[in-house]
Amino acid sequence: MRKALFVALALTVGSATAAPFVLPAKWMAANPSQAKTGGEVRIYSLSDYKTLNPFTSSEADSLPTLMGLDGAGLAGLFAQDPTTDKFIPHMADAMPTVSNGGKRFVIKLRQGMKFSDGQPITADDFVTTFKIHTDDKVGSNSYDNFFINGKPITLKKIDNNTLQFDFPQVSASAYSRMSFAPWPDHVFGPVYKSKGAEGIKAMWGISTNPSAIVSPGPWVLSSYQAGQRAVLKKNPYFGEWNKDAAGKPLPYLDTMSIRLLKDLNAGLAAYLAGQIDIFGASKADDLAQIKRAIDSGNLKATLVPNVSPNSTSQWIVFNWNKAGDPFKQKIFRDVRFRQAMSHIANRQGMIQLALGGLGSEVYTGVYPVFKNYQYASTPKYPYNLAQASKLLAQMGFTKKNAQGYLVDKTGKVLEFNMSTNAGNTVREQLGRIFADEAKKVGVKINFTPIDFNNIVDQLNSKGANRPFDAILLGLSGGDNIWPYGSNVVPCGGNLHAFNVPDNGKCLTPQESLMTKLYFQGDQTLDDDARRKIGEQLSKAEALNQGFIYLVGTNYHVTYNSRLGGEYDRDLWDAYNGSRPYAHVTTYIK
Repeated sequence: MRKALFVALALTVGSATAAPFVLPAKWMAANPSQAKTGGEVRIYSLSDYKTLNPFTSSEADSLPTLMGLDGAGLAGLFAQDPTTDKFIPHMADAMPTVSNGGKRFVIKLRQGMKFSDGQPITADDFVTTFKIHTDDKVGSNSYDNFFINGKPITLKKIDNNTLQFDFPQVSASAYSRMSFAPWPDHVFGPVYKSKGAEGIKAMWGISTNPSAIVSPGPWVLSSYQAGQRAVLKKNPYFGEWNKDAAGKPLPYLDTMSIRLLKDLNAGLAAYLAGQIDIFGASKADDLAQIKRAIDSGNLKATLVPNVSPNSTSQWIVFNWNKAGDPFKQKIFRDVRFRQAMSHIANRQGMIQLALGGLGSEVYTGVYPVFKNYQYASTPKYPYNLAQASKLLAQMGFTKKNAQGYLVDKTGKVLEFNMSTNAGNTVREQLGRIFADEAKKVGVKINFTPIDFNNIVDQLNSKGANRPFDAILLGLSGGDNIWPYGSNVVPCGGNLHAFNVPDNGKCLTPQESLMTKLYFQGDQTLDDDARRKIGEQLSKAEALNQGFIYLVGTNYHVTYNSRLGGEYDRDLWDAYNGSRPYAHVTTYIK
């Protein structure tokens, strides 16, 4: 099917018109004529924001992502139709002209697009954004999207409204890779030309005056109070080229406010009190409290539990780049240690205790919602403390000290530090369960939840001596076409978090195999053939245990009944969500 789609696209020739993008009515639960304009949606975030800079942020749901829809859903040159999974034109005027064996894409831009300051969006904005993302010195989280097997994708301007992408090889992910948000050349271009990467990295810090921020997407920053609240206001120019099927401009709302809360418990309390409109429930107790509030009439809300498996992951990663601590570096690089840590992970205990029984065991980096890429052949290292002890004994940890911790022949204790993001009470509980189980076999874990932004800095660090032992965290994002992260699986990716040396080189044969299979799958356009490569890749990932995958939550949906604008119920799942990203279609009833 994918190959047929690609051939069909290759025969399509674009033509420039001033027609807006019209969001298909069949996507939505309600007739667009029912949607009202104006009003505010109230959401929350557990961590304070780190930056307003779209080139240096790497967190899911960052303010640049919310403003520009960068890499999220209805975004960029093309958007994925949730009813078919096919890509359709969004900022492109039509599907591209494809040539050179499927490696060249010539794209006409949709006419009439403007930034939030009223300036037109042109080819220069895409080219400048592309140049900055692909400058390694900037450190963009999107960098890896624009390289295939070490070779760059190139982008050039044909004229003000025409772009040409050239790929080094065919790519099943081509439309996804080309769908990035353009940021204003008239803001970033002069700085990049005069000061380079350092100038870009210094721009749009979190304390930047909101009036200086320019957005290509539906929202732009209105105000920000550190640790308290961020408020986004509608970009009025977005609605000139984004309409619903009734011809009304999107977004419908005037404002999106984001409360910054200390933890998930505070989020649930605010939701039950009707102070926020949406809550990301992840465990049975959350659902029970919400249902009681609805049943008692204290909360008017929709609650749909267990919509699908989730599209996020929870994992523990060990740092292989610890030149300053040869003892830990040697341990973390030993696959027997990592397999032992997987055997220590009591996944069923985590599901029962942390998620109230609503979740699944996970042994691969592919999100559970992508069922076509789950394989029975993927090796597993399930909960088995005896097997963990056996593997650690093979490494020389056969004796325990007076405190009951394993020591090597020199008396060195098998001990490491592990952190997660404070406030995510589910991850905090997963970490405590893991540490308790580790203690049973004599492994000492000093587990400490810390600020999310500190963890991001640690994970994004490069070099021979990165500043952490182990981190428990998760990933989101990616697509369902080739669901292995371009910045996670191949060596050199900025989220290849277990091994990030300065030169980006693989350390083990398994890493090299994973890198080879990733790019082999990406250039395979036939769905069935690509899934067979995915089976080999999942096996290589599991044998390497670079990430110790833990459990997957279920995807639950709950929102205040005052909100409309959700997808047709048949489209809901963790990948699509229950409504278009960033509340583009949300309205107040």
